[in-house]
Amino acid sequence: RSSEQLNKFEKLLGRPLHGHRTPPARSGHRCVADSANLYVFGGYNPDYDESGGPQNEDYPLFRELWRYHFVTGCWQQIQTDGYMPTELASMSAVLHGNNLLVFGGTGIPFGENGNDVHVCNVKYKRWSLLNCRGKKPNRIYGQAMVIINGFLYVFGGTTGYIYSTDLHRLDLTTREWMHLKPNNTPDDLPEERYRHEIAHDGQRIYILGGGTSWTSYPLDKIHAYNLETNSWEEITTKPHDKIGYPAPRRCHSCVQIRNDVFVCGGYNGELILADLWKINLLTFQWSKLPAVMPEPAYFHCAAVTPAGCMYIHGGVVNIHENKRTGSLFKIWLSVPSLLELCWEKLLLAFPHLSTLPTMQLLNLGLTQELIERLK
Repeated sequence: RSSEQLNKFEKLLGRPLHGHRTPPARSGHRCVADSANLYVFGGYNPDYDESGGPQNEDYPLFRELWRYHFVTGCWQQIQTDGYMPTELASMSAVLHGNNLLVFGGTGIPFGENGNDVHVCNVKYKRWSLLNCRGKKPNRIYGQAMVIINGFLYVFGGTTGYIYSTDLHRLDLTTREWMHLKPNNTPDDLPEERYRHEIAHDGQRIYILGGGTSWTSYPLDKIHAYNLETNSWEEITTKPHDKIGYPAPRRCHSCVQIRNDVFVCGGYNGELILADLWKINLLTFQWSKLPAVMPEPAYFHCAAVTPAGCMYIHGGVVNIHENKRTGSLFKIWLSVPSLLELCWEKLLLAFPHLSTLPTMQLLNLGLTQELIERLK
């Protein structure tokens, strides 16, 4: 069964918790995942005039944080304390322990960009602003970011007019920003871009795709920033032996499992893509997975659980109608462990487990880690 699950997208018919609504269709949002929940933040939909529309003070943006609980399949809009950011489209987001870090993004009107780091503790449901020292990056959106060894790296993005090749680093301990100046000549820098994605192997940061409003960058060569030498390198990747390279793209999604990086969907300037590719960071070999997204999408979001299951939510699915979706799909990218397979079977057989008190669950033999996933 585990091999059947691989390479197959499964549509999730998430339901609202206790009669509340589910997240409306959106694009430009971001999501992160832990072992129990998918968290979806922000997004944009100019056509959202369904019930609840007028209540959205931030129309056409969604100043919302949603949680999809894997065990129950329920959606819940999380009511948080503190100041939630107002830059809600094309920001970047990472989960660091229980902390959701959000940086940059644009608000309404477009071009009202941010350059603060907002942190939401998803356990205590509280937002706070990270007070930082040093010169902050410009106010941008569409940048990509990653945490490596306690440093937050931010690359690229746009002001709405100017596209960037800037690389900034925030020390999460001292909270000091630094604008990194690589030892390259201007000709050796990556092209300026937005809506690209990032992968890393601890030593290098890899920039995947992206573009400007008039171009999308190819994936046959990848720019990599070497943390040790403070310089950009260009890496030539290896094509799939029959189909070649993935199409150039921007506004795609990207998740990483150890040395494997998965790129899904996006837009190449003409077509909305639905393909799923993998590149290995040891060999730089591209392989195309047999699965395709049930509906091609760009400006969607994706996150992967620690166990290797990727969730994809929302996005633009029709260029001419400018139509967005609120669909949620999942796909196993690595073979589920025996624990995960047994857990899925157990939940199917006993869907009421999440309603039982903790002591009863402990007496039934469940571990603390599994109990935390239930609650």
